[in-house]
Amino acid sequence: MTKLVTIYGGSGFVGRYVARRMAAQGWRVRVAVRRPNEALFVKPYGVVGQVEPVLCNIRDDASVSAVMDGADAVVNCVGVLSELGKNSFDAVQAEGPERIARLAAEHGVGQLVHISAIGADAESDSAYQQSKAAGEAGVLTQLPDAVILRPSIIFGTEDSFFNRFAGMTRMSPILPITGGATKFQPVWVDDVAQAAAKAAMGDVEPGVYELGGPDVATFRELMDKMLVECRRTRVVFNMPTWMAKIMAFSFDLLEAVTFGLARNRMITRDQVRNLAKDNVVGEDAQGFESLEIEPVSMDSVLPDYLWRFRPTGQYDAIKESAENLRT
Repeated sequence: MTKLVTIYGGSGFVGRYVARRMAAQGWRVRVAVRRPNEALFVKPYGVVGQVEPVLCNIRDDASVSAVMDGADAVVNCVGVLSELGKNSFDAVQAEGPERIARLAAEHGVGQLVHISAIGADAESDSAYQQSKAAGEAGVLTQLPDAVILRPSIIFGTEDSFFNRFAGMTRMSPILPITGGATKFQPVWVDDVAQAAAKAAMGDVEPGVYELGGPDVATFRELMDKMLVECRRTRVVFNMPTWMAKIMAFSFDLLEAVTFGLARNRMITRDQVRNLAKDNVVGEDAQGFESLEIEPVSMDSVLPDYLWRFRPTGQYDAIKESAENLRT
């Protein structure tokens, strides 16, 4: 009988790639999301009826349990970068994973994979990282044999990192950042999905794995690389931490006084705290090598989707070629 995997957050940035890989391996895929009608794009990942979006809210026991019924494996990809309403860090990233693991144990699910993040630390001054650590602890308490994946910043066609800053280059000659010296180890989304799929199929030893790509670069260096791909010249302004804190406080305050109507999509105080620490794979951590996966470099992927931010889009390459012919 064909095996079934339930992917919580299966239509999100990482989840959709996990769903595609599991479907390619012949598994039935249940994509558990809050808005199934907005996740219909996952259905063509498999044959008719193989991939199905279903309604689920990970803040609710009954909802989580219902979509887990009959599953052979579970993958949790749900996470938030900033809090909004009931979707707080604690509710989504601390209580949610523990709930999924507890119910998975009750259902007798064979494999559980949890997507966390590098930097998860109960002692961190960042609420985001504290909640990530609490989520991991909750998972391991309920299912000690679970696989936890901690990626660094994830890049890919739908990412909210390179796409966000590339979009800003269209509107301003200045690109403001903070934490310019902070180091990252960007990892391609499909490499993370491959790791999650292997773990879900039982091909990975239980434990915690930190996932980073082959390149380590500072925030400032990543912005320079993005500008090269976008064929744009911009002044990268690295704001001092004190200035970033004031700006973040102002945006957070505006969101609070408007009850979320003016949502802070720029930078939060918690994100400023996160940007103060390097986000790279630890020296003694298990990683892609332990999973027998060779990660893909940024240079192999970024041109495939950042071309649309060039001054003339796909025609930039034609113009460059024509200029070479003239010479």
